Amino acid sequence: MKNQPSAHIRAFITWLAIFPLVSVAMLLTGPFTAAWHPVLKALVLSVIVVPLAVYLVVPQLFRIYGEIVRRRVARQAGE
Repeated sequence: MKNQPSAHIRAFITWLAIFPLVSVAMLLTGPFTAAWHPVLKALVLSVIVVPLAVYLVVPQLFRIYGEIVRRRVARQAGE
């Protein structure tokens, strides 16, 4: 992508990756971590979610966003 998306788009895409990952991780780890201290729960959750988001989900979402923008620009150029 030549032009960087705005800070608002980057924040939304990051949220779009993080929210479902946190939700699913909480559901999956909940039964095992119910008695744990909340800080320990947050640590384990972040160790799972952050790498998944940074290395897998966010790049894919930005790739999809880039394809959408390219198609939109190509369509507008053809009009």
